[in-house]
Amino acid sequence: MAKRVVITGMGVVAPNGIGLPGFLHAIQHGVSGIRFMPLYQELHMSCQVVGVPAFVWESLRDYISEVTFYGLKGTNIGYGITAALDAWRDAGLPYDTDEPRWDTGCVFGNSAPDAEATKNVITRVDNKEVKKLGSRVVEQTMNSGVTSFISGRLGLGNRVVTTSTACATGTQAILMGYEYIMSGLAKRMVVGSSEYIDTYIFGTFDSMRVLSRKFNDQPERASRPMSATAGGFVPGSGAAALILEDLDTALERGARIYAEVLGGAANSGGQRGGGTMTAPNPAGVMRCIDESVRNAGIHPGDIDLISGHLTATMADKQEIQNWSQVLGRKGKDFPLVNSVKSMIGHCLSAAGSIESVASVLQIVHGFVHPNINLEDPNPDILAIVDQERLPASMIKKELNVVAKANFGFGDVNACIIFSKFSN
Repeated sequence: MAKRVVITGMGVVAPNGIGLPGFLHAIQHGVSGIRFMPLYQELHMSCQVVGVPAFVWESLRDYISEVTFYGLKGTNIGYGITAALDAWRDAGLPYDTDEPRWDTGCVFGNSAPDAEATKNVITRVDNKEVKKLGSRVVEQTMNSGVTSFISGRLGLGNRVVTTSTACATGTQAILMGYEYIMSGLAKRMVVGSSEYIDTYIFGTFDSMRVLSRKFNDQPERASRPMSATAGGFVPGSGAAALILEDLDTALERGARIYAEVLGGAANSGGQRGGGTMTAPNPAGVMRCIDESVRNAGIHPGDIDLISGHLTATMADKQEIQNWSQVLGRKGKDFPLVNSVKSMIGHCLSAAGSIESVASVLQIVHGFVHPNINLEDPNPDILAIVDQERLPASMIKKELNVVAKANFGFGDVNACIIFSKFSN
């Protein structure tokens, strides 16, 4: 019999807030975490704004041993450790264990290892200075580095998986953890993702001319999902983690339950039917959404809010059209829809996990966060959705069902359905 899966802990490192209280305040009040980066101006980048958490590296001493801290480099890893261990603590679980936690695993994702650490390796090797690299450098250059640090700190003995599916990574990590628990393969999973956009990763996107360029002097206005003046996405960095448990395990230990995961789906459009490396096949997106709704056992009319992918590119209109066609809803009947990216930019692999934490917080606290910078909605989107369904300021509203979706490079899709918990 399929297990019910609930969320008992969360942690977040976002450009506009580190920790649940700070992040909650930021999304409720439309606080932007996007800043001007002088270095990108010096490097002649077209886009010179970025979403960066106010992360203090020394704070990691509260999470890991002094020996590990001394040998650790890589902001991507630091973000992930912080989010995951904060989520673990938030779930009321103890850090220390003498034996592996055989019933608990981890699915955590990221796009790439830390580029600064990789650059150091390349430089040392090319200069014939391999002996100066040290014995810990492999940990920084493995794509599975973040997952390995998290699972080792917590002694996780079940499935430990590193996933990387571009912008769908975070949502797919949550879905995979859900599936393991639902099928009885684990009782508890640490799920999430992290991303650090350094100069080199930033440069690759800037060269594609897909980033925002017209608001370098007004960074807080640069990320404009669904706006008529949207001119590309703003890269962001960060991490988020959720603790998933089967309902029986959570109830047995008296855990606080934030919300329930009802189901979801992931697929690929195969880069056919209009899908490419950078554009989704609409048929794949709609199939993913439809399967998510059916797997969750809900009706399309049950969805109160869509936490969209909505990156402030030309794809925003097509995304809204896909949702409308699958759900059979439009105008004033369309669900409320918002995009956290208006405040934090596009955190790539970390987007789905950060946005999922935002989705759950909205369910728990009964509100819909604003789409900032949406003073001029795209007329093509307004032809599908009534403007009142695109809130530009916070709305107090009880939410029962929230759909969270992300669509990534390579024409990959993931969608998950969260609901208010009712025993």
